[in-house]
Amino acid sequence: MRIDALTARSIPDTRGRPTIEVTLQGSTLKATASVPSGKSTGSHEAFELRDEDGGVQTAVAHANGEIAQTIVGRQFDTLDELDTLLIELDGTPNKSRLGANAILAVSIAAQRLAAQLEGIPLWRAIATRAGTTPSAPRLYVNVMNGGVHADFRLPFQEYILVVEGATSEALPIAREVFAKLGEKLGNAPMGDEGGYAPTFATLEEPFDLLAPLVAEHSHTSIAIDAAASEFYKDGVYTLLSKAYSPDELTTVYRELTERFPIHSIEDPFSEDAARDFTRLTAAIGNPSTSLGAGKVLIVGDDLTVTNPSRIASAANTKEINAVLIKPNQIGSVKEAIEAVRATYAAGFVAIASHRSGETDDTFIADFAYGIGAHGIKAGGLGQKERLEKYERLLEIEQEAR
Repeated sequence: MRIDALTARSIPDTRGRPTIEVTLQGSTLKATASVPSGKSTGSHEAFELRDEDGGVQTAVAHANGEIAQTIVGRQFDTLDELDTLLIELDGTPNKSRLGANAILAVSIAAQRLAAQLEGIPLWRAIATRAGTTPSAPRLYVNVMNGGVHADFRLPFQEYILVVEGATSEALPIAREVFAKLGEKLGNAPMGDEGGYAPTFATLEEPFDLLAPLVAEHSHTSIAIDAAASEFYKDGVYTLLSKAYSPDELTTVYRELTERFPIHSIEDPFSEDAARDFTRLTAAIGNPSTSLGAGKVLIVGDDLTVTNPSRIASAANTKEINAVLIKPNQIGSVKEAIEAVRATYAAGFVAIASHRSGETDDTFIADFAYGIGAHGIKAGGLGQKERLEKYERLLEIEQEAR
């Protein structure tokens, strides 16, 4: 593949913050990619380069300048060759010189351009590159927002409806449940990820509200993203003004899974609390992809940050049994695929995920389908940029027939 031109610019994300968009041209074809931005981020993530005022003009300048000068006019035999060159060009462990956002935008645009040049769907090109079997992911639909995504109106960051099956069957169920939940909540505001952001007085109330709605449909359940690093300080977790030790928080999770149909718990402890993850996984999870009765997925996000070495480390000590895959945590499609391979090699399941600050780019939908992900987190049904991911999954379903 030869890249003939590269242009980058700043565009707003769903929160109105700037992010970077890159367009590549090869032959007569063009491919554009824009990258999301997280609000709740792990300290071990690749570096998102921002200016002092929060803008991304420096990252844009790097893309239009040094990156373009390096790759435009050059023939690449493989996409891995291109991504490796970008990583080496940056030359830092976390992509802090050129910016992971600039590198990833080029990497995704290149993946999309290569698929166009080959005349195949993007998801199929990703599957071929990753060596995975494509399949429809479960929908992880964010229905209620809390934590930093909604000014801590709710203690946990995300309350999620999980719906299994083909997207064309799962999405109408998600829409029905989302609408009924909205009726019950009244005039609740929206959070950053397109879910409702109500206020409750107890830990159990959100689950008491969701559980009856879930019970109306088979093959549906509840997931939560605790994002525990956000309410952890000095060895203590604070939820609704009450302090919990790691042992006490473990008990909270156990009791919630005993009372409610919870499918998975993401980041139940702070990002470096590996021993607590291991204990919880031993207690209520199962360190394999076969979930038995009463077993749940314990998902690493801030813990693993889409980093193959951190995933391998978590596997060695059985900290989790599932991994969240966010390409912008690692900064290139090549490394995101390596994280998927590390996840599957450990016997874990992969859940592909968007970020709180999204764009209309639907790459994550193709990525989730292409890698045969267990699920996809694409946000709530209250924002256009989230809905576009679900619409893309419907298109993929038709393409795959």
